[in-house]
This record gives sequence, C-alpha cells and structure tokens, in this order.
Amino acid sequence: MTAPLPRARKTIKRRLLRFARKRLRVNLRAPLKRSYPGRDPAVLGCCVAYNEHGAYCVPRSSRTRPAAQSILAGLVWEPDTLALIRRRCRDGDIVHAGAYFGDFLPALSRICAPEAKVWAFEPNPENYRCASITVALNGLENVELRHAALGSSAGCAPLVVADEAGRGIGGGSAIARDSEALHAHDHVEVQVASIDECVPAGRKVSVIQLDVEGYEREALTGAIRSIRRWAPVLVLEHLNDLRWLQRRMPVPGYRRIGKVHSNWVFVPDTPPAAAG
Repeated sequence: MTAPLPRARKTIKRRLLRFARKRLRVNLRAPLKRSYPGRDPAVLGCCVAYNEHGAYCVPRSSRTRPAAQSILAGLVWEPDTLALIRRRCRDGDIVHAGAYFGDFLPALSRICAPEAKVWAFEPNPENYRCASITVALNGLENVELRHAALGSSAGCAPLVVADEAGRGIGGGSAIARDSEALHAHDHVEVQVASIDECVPAGRKVSVIQLDVEGYEREALTGAIRSIRRWAPVLVLEHLNDLRWLQRRMPVPGYRRIGKVHSNWVFVPDTPPAAAG
C-alpha cells in the first residue's frame, strides 16, 4: 500500500473535523461499547483508515468484521468485485447496497463515467453515519447515499444490528424475518425504499450490486422497472437462484456467468439498448 502524502492526510483531517462539527459528535478514541441499546446514540466510536482508493471511517463496534479488518490493514476489500464492476459499468449508474461504512464507495465513485452516479443504501444507523463520513473524507460528489434498506416498496422494517452478546454485526445487519430473531438480538426500526422509487427513471443503470443479507429478492422486486429498461449486470451475494430470476424478470432475461469473491454474477440475455 502506498501511504497518502502528508498534504492529502491534512486535507482528509480537515474534512473530517469540518464534517464532525456540522453533522456529528464523533469520538475517534471511544472504547468498544455496545452499539444498541445502552449508549449515547450521538457519540460515534470510529477510526479512520486508508488504502489505495482513499480514506474510510470504520466503526469500532464491528472492527473485527472481515471488511473492516481488511480496510484497517490498508488493503482493498473484494478487489475482484470492484474490477468486475469497473469493466461492466460502462457509462451508466451503479446501485450499491449495503454500503456498510463505505468500504466500496471511494473506488465506485472513481470508476463511474463523468456524468454517472453511485446510488448507495445503508440501513444500519451506525454504519450509515460512518459511510457519510467516508463520503465526506473523500469528497465523493457523485455518490448519493441514502439511510434505508432496499425492498419491494417503501415502508419500515426491523433491522438486527447486534448479536446475542450485544456486539455490533456491522455489514451482517439484516432485516428480521420472524419474531424469534427479534427476541434473540438487538434491533432497530429502519426505513425501507425501492430502487425504482429512488433512482429517477431517466438515469441509466448499468450495475446493481447487492449485499443485503438475504433480502435480494425483495430488493430486485423493487427494481423491476429499472431492470427492464436498462438490463443492468447483477452482482448478488446471497442469491444464486437463476430460475427465480428468469421467472421474475423474463425481460431482459438473465444468465449466470460465475462467481467473484462471494458474489454471483448475472448478465442480461438482451443487450441493454434493446431492453429499453
């Protein structure tokens, strides 16, 4: 890893302090504590780490998670996934969920075409605050970050954010599907949005990349209009059911071409120009 130049570090530090004063009370040296419940929700325990793509605000509560450990070590998380998205994004927008603390955001922002955007979604409150700081640290003007989970339509849902011991699960936060999960784990109520509601109809979508802990079917159901119009490449961590995808989205139709890291990759049968 090439360490950022001193001037770049000073710039990032100024951005962080400016953002913290305006938006958040940030405690960079806060000890590890339970995130939910039982702590001051205004205080964010985090640290700043760097890799070749930029700077990241990493939540201390989930610093033992694989993505966080990778970034804290100065490495790039899932470099092959980022390379795949770079090859496939063409001149269109990228939809990215869940954003976690922004571990993909600096790289995705820079591989976009000049007029393209990254539409990022993160429902976990702590993760969202960290991702917001990551966006600010790197000055990512083409990233639209929303505090919401993705689903089939707008609404609310319970999100599990900690394990039975009260430890934050970071990028493993998931929409609870049954009452048993709610009783066993800490959870918060979060907003749910759909891709079709959030991404304007006139925006060309080239890639949809989802790491939403088993909620991919709901998120894709909320993106049918965008998928039929633009035939984006789909990069899905927890969905490899090609038959469901073909039944649900016969137009443009999809085929599975393989796996990169833990993500299944589906490409359209119909070229994007013909799909719209």
